[in-house]
Amino acid sequence: MTSSAGHNSPEGNLEIRLDSLMEAAGDAVFHLNDKGDILRASKRATEILRPNGTLCGTPLSGLVRSKDRLAVAMAVMKAIETGRQVRVQVRIDTDRAAAASFEFQIIAHATVEGSSELLAVGRNISEQQETESRLRHLATHDALTGLPNRALLSDRLGMAIAQARRTSKRFSVLALDFDGFKKVNDTLGHPVGDMLLRVAAERLRETLRDVDTLARVGGDEFIAVLPSALTETEIQTVAHRMISAMQSPFEIQGHTLYVSTSIGAATYPDHGDNEVNLLAHADSAMYRAKETGKARCVIFDHAHFTPPEHDVSMEAAMFEAVRNGEFLLHYQPIVDAGTRTIIGFEALMRWTHPDLGLVPPMQFIPMAENNGLINLLGAWALKAACAQIRHFEEAAGRPLYVAVNVSPRQFRNDSFLAIMDDAIELSGLDGSRLLLEITEGILMSDPEHAEVLLTAIAARNVRIAIDDFGTGYSSLAYLKRFPIHMLKIDRAFVKELPESVKDAAICNVVLSLANHLNLSTVAEGVESEQQLLYLAAQGCTSIQGFHTGRPLLPETVIEMLKSRVLLQFPSALAC
Repeated sequence: MTSSAGHNSPEGNLEIRLDSLMEAAGDAVFHLNDKGDILRASKRATEILRPNGTLCGTPLSGLVRSKDRLAVAMAVMKAIETGRQVRVQVRIDTDRAAAASFEFQIIAHATVEGSSELLAVGRNISEQQETESRLRHLATHDALTGLPNRALLSDRLGMAIAQARRTSKRFSVLALDFDGFKKVNDTLGHPVGDMLLRVAAERLRETLRDVDTLARVGGDEFIAVLPSALTETEIQTVAHRMISAMQSPFEIQGHTLYVSTSIGAATYPDHGDNEVNLLAHADSAMYRAKETGKARCVIFDHAHFTPPEHDVSMEAAMFEAVRNGEFLLHYQPIVDAGTRTIIGFEALMRWTHPDLGLVPPMQFIPMAENNGLINLLGAWALKAACAQIRHFEEAAGRPLYVAVNVSPRQFRNDSFLAIMDDAIELSGLDGSRLLLEITEGILMSDPEHAEVLLTAIAARNVRIAIDDFGTGYSSLAYLKRFPIHMLKIDRAFVKELPESVKDAAICNVVLSLANHLNLSTVAEGVESEQQLLYLAAQGCTSIQGFHTGRPLLPETVIEMLKSRVLLQFPSALAC
């Protein structure tokens, strides 16, 4: 390095110390004059920027890309004017890399003559920026699929809402969930499931445009934001592309897998003017798609869905109701169709809210199924019903049975069998006096699990009934495969008897089928003597409905059974 003063002068000593500091520094260090020209450059700076030449006499701004030169010149001027350290980030083409990011820290100092000189320290921050970029990407993207995560989705959705408000335009949100994905994870393991998610995510992304956002928000749940899908036809067109993309088989680690997707859609502002409502409504529509056939798209409709704000408040009220003991069981008589004698009762859950009054089961049961509270309520109902039927038997002086509904989530609970055993043991009830009512959908969603569990239940002499027979999957195969004891004919096929030829034909077929398979039958929703007489004539085993008894409180049932009073119906009904 060159020097303009003798080594023994104060200026020479300063230069020696400066040279030593510059060489000791691991970064690129530059000594500049007040014009920003390089007077000295550390060995490290030369190695990085110009190993085969010299840097002295070159303007610092000349080392950077043209678009950053003004920024460097301005930083030099600001450092001289303020006397403070100034930072500036630039891009530099080096001999070792096509482009590197550098941060210069520039500070000015006065010479003995009173002029200004500057010291600039340049540090290659390319790796740091790459690390920060990766961290930012991880914070906003799903690690498995590389798609935006919930945080970035919220940001994109907020931007879409803001733009829609400014332009008075609409946009759509789709909620997607894979049909059958859980079975893949359970049978083949999570590595196969993860690979399936990655491939499926790629397929779905290819069906969308660059302006659309597809995010993975957890498990096999995805959300798509479509800024330009404005009409139901446009929504269904996009949804059809996504559903079609999933219909081809997936070849994953030697396995051929078939997984479809159900989609729910909500549109701004028709179905919500904020993120919470839009996502909640799209999610509700998606679950409706699953319930009504899967591999289809359902668009939200206010007429068929409960507002999400109401859901939240009702869920909070439900948990409070459990603590306050607001749930109770009513018991509806089940009557022998021939002798008209009460042979059992169905336990029906009721919720009396202190402010809202009686909350319909069709409102709180699906909510409890979704939030998991059904497991707690179901276990309580099973134990309470088994204990209560023992009191009914004591009052009647003869055996009776109790029918208890089992929800899909309860049935899938690993603890269900143990809960049922506890209910029977604690009550002292004979297993044959307990009838579990399950739906066709429970059997068909996971036949292998259903067969194992139902076989274990039947081994305890507990009976099994198919509730709402004929309204679900209507597969007759499970009547042979599973240990079924009873079919319950849904009220939809009973209410227009005996006038409706179609309903009569359906009931006759079910009753004939049950008779040939040696199964008992219960017709629900019987509300007239004519219905009762018709069903009895066709061989229906027992009936249930307002004609033979409304759901009653336990104390009312006990009083009725003890008094041996005939119920007030057109024909005598023995207790």
